[in-house]
Amino acid sequence: MTANLPKNFSHVINHSFKSHLPKIALVNISEDTTVKFLIEFDDGFQVESVLIPFNKKPTICLSTQVGCAMNCSFCYTGTQGLKRNLSTEEIIGQYFTVYKWMTKNQNISLKPNIVFMGQGEPLHNWDAVNKSIEIFTHPKMMGLGPRQITLSTSGFMSDLDPETLPTINYALSLHSPFQEQRSKLIPINQKFPLEMVINKLDQIKLRPRQFITYEYLLIKDFNMSDEHVSGLHQLLHNRKAILNLIPFNPFPNSEYLRPSDEEINSFKEKLVAKKLRVMIRTTKGDDILAACGQLKVNKFARNKYV
Repeated sequence: MTANLPKNFSHVINHSFKSHLPKIALVNISEDTTVKFLIEFDDGFQVESVLIPFNKKPTICLSTQVGCAMNCSFCYTGTQGLKRNLSTEEIIGQYFTVYKWMTKNQNISLKPNIVFMGQGEPLHNWDAVNKSIEIFTHPKMMGLGPRQITLSTSGFMSDLDPETLPTINYALSLHSPFQEQRSKLIPINQKFPLEMVINKLDQIKLRPRQFITYEYLLIKDFNMSDEHVSGLHQLLHNRKAILNLIPFNPFPNSEYLRPSDEEINSFKEKLVAKKLRVMIRTTKGDDILAACGQLKVNKFARNKYV
């Protein structure tokens, strides 16, 4: 249409809109078919996105920042530090880049679900993330349902009004019911204490049969005692909560250890005996550092990429 448009208008379009997606710098495929993408933006900054296979529908794990400022001690991303926020178009661009690869290479046309669980703290870049959610759920865009999107936060609440948050799914990185121990894992807990964060989550307007997910990292000899079982029961038993147990995924130079399957199942049984809703997250992509807490822009083993 260049010939049909005034030159001034063409100039405005060329400088106001992007007609290309971020590029895929590298692709890494796990033995369990989880796919990790190194996505590169126009300025050369890179993030990782993950395509996670599930029986009913695949899920794309999106990053919201280049690196992360939260510095959680159990998370590989935190060792990278925060470089910058992603824009709305970069967040959406990740989704379409992975979606396009998926339809071409896996012959899957289903619109994947979204989890904001990649690099970065979504609420630390809320304006861009919120706008991307509006676009993902718009009936003339992807038309995703609110239940198809999950946002995970470390508890960075700032001045957000919980009652104005979109009606998607929310997850909190809990990892300990005790303030001092949680602060060791999640330093931002000192600024936004657990009690305050929980109270804010209580104010989110939930749909019928909708729950807040509380993610609980299982770390050997650290947060799996009977005292932790009692603390979790006291914290969650009167709330619309699902406790999602996540066995720790090791990364280079981590100080923590993954518990055995026997220890994991024993801890779960004690929680179930307390009448808590509990599930264990299946580890996917840990052989390519694509599992929970393992994402970091880094140099990878080239022979694993295609």
